[in-house]
Amino acid sequence: MKSDSTPSNDKTSIQVIERMMMLLDVLAEHTDPVSLKDLSGATGLHPSTAHRILNDMVAKRFVDRTEPGSYRLGMRLLELGNIVKSRLNVREAALPWMQALHRKTQQTVNLSVRQSDEIVYIDRAFSERSGMQVVRAIGGRAPLHLTSTGKLFLSVDDAKAVRAYATRTGLAGHNKNSITDLAKLERELSLVRARGYARDNEELELGVRCMAAGIRDDAGRLVAGLSISAPVDRLRDEWLDDLIATASSISEVLGYRAAESA
Repeated sequence: MKSDSTPSNDKTSIQVIERMMMLLDVLAEHTDPVSLKDLSGATGLHPSTAHRILNDMVAKRFVDRTEPGSYRLGMRLLELGNIVKSRLNVREAALPWMQALHRKTQQTVNLSVRQSDEIVYIDRAFSERSGMQVVRAIGGRAPLHLTSTGKLFLSVDDAKAVRAYATRTGLAGHNKNSITDLAKLERELSLVRARGYARDNEELELGVRCMAAGIRDDAGRLVAGLSISAPVDRLRDEWLDDLIATASSISEVLGYRAAESA
């Protein structure tokens, strides 16, 4: 019995898929509907071939026919994109990148989010084999103004919101290095905005320093902070570039595009 899935049929199917993707890529480059002639010219497909494939994509709602001979991306792509987005959370997106950063630094890498006036540690990458570790328990909490990630979140608040936070919390400190003065906190947040990253210089825990970079979603919102925690004598400034690059890579996985949000 002859199988329907012959090498020839497989090759033809792959070729059709490649042509579909070519047409979708061209349509994605244009905000306005694109004519069949222009699609054919941009992809190198014969007009009759492009027309046949476009008809199939219109039937499946991957492409809309706005008027005879003109096409644009269809709503089915938006529906599928929303499904992907709903299934992708920041922890899933971040973990492989966190593990790679930990392997490079051999220090604890934390993923944290904001909940009201605190940050909550939602994941971490660390190794018990690498000696002394600074490990934040998953689910642990800390005040925003005493942590590097917390400062990132405060830095995107306006001045009124920062003052309200200070009033609510009293800027309570944990030790002699804690920032407990509003003016000093405001100066610190200005530095965070200018630098694009934040530091905790033994403000939460003596002997421990941290640095953090922000993770943003497809709408440009700050949704999490990625931080490296280490004993004072182990934290290296040269890790900053790796930290920022890692946070940017996770943001890109979540759909963030810096140029579009600028």
